[in-house]
Amino acid sequence: MQRDLPAALQAQPIGSSAEATCRTVIGALNVPAFLHQGGQLICANESLNRLLGYDNAHLLAMAPAQLASPDMAASMALYQATCLESDPQPAATEMVLRTASGDDRFIELTARRIDLDGCPTVLSTCQDLSDIRHVQTSLLNTSQVLNQILDNTPVATFVIDAEHRVTHWNRACEQMTGRDYWDMQGVIEKGLVFYPTERPLLCDLIVDGADSLKLEQLYKGKIKPSKFVDGAYEAEDFFPSFGTGGRWLFFTAAPLRNGSGQVVGAIETLQDITQRRAAEEELTRHRNQLELLVSDRTAELNKTHRELSAFMENASVGILASCAGKVTLHNKKFAEMFLPDGGSAVGCATADFFRSAEDYAAFGELAFPVLALGKPLQHELMLQRLDGKQLWVQMIAYVSNIDDPRAGAWWLVQDRSEMRRAQEALESNYERLKETNRMLEEAQNQLLQSEKMASIGQLAAGVAHEINNPVGFVNSNLGSLKHYIGGLLKLVGQYEALESALCPAALQQIQATKLDVDLDYLREDVPALLRESADGLTRVKRIVQDLKDFSRVDNADWHEADLNAGLDSTLNMVFNEIKYKAEVRKNYGQLPPVRCLAAQLNQVFMNFIVNAAHAIESHGIITLSTGHCGEWVWVEVADTGCGMTPEVQKRIFEPFFTTKPVGKGTGLGLSLSFSIVQKHKGIIKLRSEPGVGSAFRVWIPLMCSESMAEPPLPPELHQAG
Repeated sequence: MQRDLPAALQAQPIGSSAEATCRTVIGALNVPAFLHQGGQLICANESLNRLLGYDNAHLLAMAPAQLASPDMAASMALYQATCLESDPQPAATEMVLRTASGDDRFIELTARRIDLDGCPTVLSTCQDLSDIRHVQTSLLNTSQVLNQILDNTPVATFVIDAEHRVTHWNRACEQMTGRDYWDMQGVIEKGLVFYPTERPLLCDLIVDGADSLKLEQLYKGKIKPSKFVDGAYEAEDFFPSFGTGGRWLFFTAAPLRNGSGQVVGAIETLQDITQRRAAEEELTRHRNQLELLVSDRTAELNKTHRELSAFMENASVGILASCAGKVTLHNKKFAEMFLPDGGSAVGCATADFFRSAEDYAAFGELAFPVLALGKPLQHELMLQRLDGKQLWVQMIAYVSNIDDPRAGAWWLVQDRSEMRRAQEALESNYERLKETNRMLEEAQNQLLQSEKMASIGQLAAGVAHEINNPVGFVNSNLGSLKHYIGGLLKLVGQYEALESALCPAALQQIQATKLDVDLDYLREDVPALLRESADGLTRVKRIVQDLKDFSRVDNADWHEADLNAGLDSTLNMVFNEIKYKAEVRKNYGQLPPVRCLAAQLNQVFMNFIVNAAHAIESHGIITLSTGHCGEWVWVEVADTGCGMTPEVQKRIFEPFFTTKPVGKGTGLGLSLSFSIVQKHKGIIKLRSEPGVGSAFRVWIPLMCSESMAEPPLPPELHQAG
C-alpha cells in the first residue's frame, strides 16, 4: 500500500522551523511513524509508542534496525538505507517489529525521503497487519476443519472446481472406487473411473449448467431433481466394474456457489444401495410368484368346478360347500385343516370357523355382495379351527348356480400361514430398508446443510468475537485516555496561570517550548481526535451488530422479527455496493412483529436491493417502503432503473433466467427469493415499465409457518387480481 507524503511536509521550505513542523505533523498522524537521518530516530509519534510499548525517550535512543525483530533487522537496515541513499520512494514492504514485551507485530512499512533543513531524512509509517494475519490464520484453520469433515465422512464424496478438476476425493471414495486421492487430484477426465468409456459425470453437468437434454441423454429416465437442495440432481445406476458382480449406486450432485451465487464447482456423493436393490428385486419376485400362484389356482378351479365331486377328496386344498350359513359338504383336506379329530363339519355354522361374530359380519359385507352378482371372490383372511388354533388362509369362492345365488357357494381354502409369515417378514424388512434409506438421505442432506450453516455461524461468531474484544478494550482505553488528557490539559492551564510569577529566563524557556509543541493546537486537536476515534469504534460495533442481525445465525427457526430492522441491517450490508450508484430513500410504516425466518427474508431483501442497483446505469434512486394492512405486512423495493419489458416480467422468477451478461449472474436470486416468500405463505407483486423503473412488493402474513394455512388476502391484492 503506497502512502503520499503529508502536504504540510511537501510544502515546507528548508529552514529552522521545518523540523518543528515535521514533528507536529508526525505527532498528528494516526498511524505509527518515525523520522531518522541514517542513525538513531530523531522523532517518533505516540502511535509508534503504543504499537511497540516503548516511551519516547527509549525510541529516540534506537536505530530503525533495532525496532525490527532480530531476524528482520538486516532487512530493515537495508530498506531504510535504500530510501536514504538511492530510492526516495521504495515500494512498501512487510516487516516484523519487536515490542518492548518481546512480542512480534506484523506491519506494512512505507518509507519516503524528505529534505529537512537541507539534510536528507527518511519518514517511515507503519500499518499494523497483526489482526489481518490472525484472521487469515483463523480462515485457514476453518478450511482445514472442513476438509477433515469431508475426508472423514463415511459417505463416498468428491468435489470438482469450475474447471472440472478433482479437488477432494475422500477415503470412502477411495475404498469404493479403488482410486487413490493422489491419483485423482487435479484430474479432469474422470469418467473412466465409473464407466467403460470417458463421459461427463453428474457433477460435470451441474458445473456446465445442468442442461436437461444432456441429463436425459446420459441417464435416460434415471435422474430427477433433488427435493432438498436447489439445483442438485440425484440418480440410481448399476456399475458393473465395482466390486464382485457390480454395484448399484445412489448418487447425488449439487452445485457449489461463491458469495455472489456463481457456480464455482460441484460436490457429488455416492451410496452403495446394492443390498436394497437386491431386496426390492427379491420382494418383486415373491410377489409375482404369489400372484402367479393365485392366478393358476383360480384358472384351475374355473376349469374343473364341474368335476368337483370326482377329485375334491384328493384335492390339496380344503373345499367346502355351504348354503344358508351351514356347511353342506367338505373334503378331507378341509377336515385336516379345521377339525381336530378329522371328523365331519357338515351341519356346522360357517360362522364357527371365524374368530368372532364381528369378523364373520365383516366378511359377509365383503363376500355376499360379490357372490350375489355371480362373481367369484378371492380373499385372504384369518380363520380358526374348531379347537381355537388360527390359520391364515387364501379363500376362493363362487356361487353354485350363477342364476340362483341362494343355491349356495363353493369355498376353496388354502393354508398360507407359513407364506404369510414369510411375506410379513419380507414386508417388514422392506419397510425397514425404506425407512433406513429415507433416514440416511435425510441425515445426509441435514448434515450437508448443517455443515454449511455451522461454518457460516462459526465464521460470523468468530468475526464478531474477534472484533468485539479489541473494540471493547480500545473503547475503554479511549475513555481513560480522554480522562487523562483532560487532567493534563487542566494541569497545563494551572501552570499557565502561574507564569507571571516566573523569572524572565524561565518564562522565555516555557514560551519557546509551548511554541515548539504548538500547545494551543494540541488543546483543540486532541479532544477532536478522541471524539473521532470513539465515533469510529461506535460505527465498528454497529457494523458487527448489522452482520449478526443480517445472518441471524443464532436463531434459524420461526420467530417474531421486526422487518424494518431487518431491512435496515440488510441495507447496511450492501450499502457499499450501491452508495455510488443510487440515493436510498426510506418510507417505513409502523410494522407489528412478524413470525418468520428472518435470515431468509433478509436474503430476499438483499436480492431485490442489489438487483435494483444493477438496474441503474449511472445514478438513480432506490426507495425502500413498508406498510401494514390487516393480517399482512408488505415491504417494497423500488428503483428508477431501466425497467423490464412484459416478456422479461413473465420469466423473471424462472430458475437460471437472467438478463445480465454471461458470468455476471446465475439467474437463481429471484427464483430463490420466490421460493422463500412461498415458504412464508407470502406473495410477490411486480410493477415495471421500461425506461422508468421497477418495484418489487413482498406481502407476508403476520403469523405464518410452513404448516399454517394462508390468511385471507388484503383488499389491495383482491383488487390486483
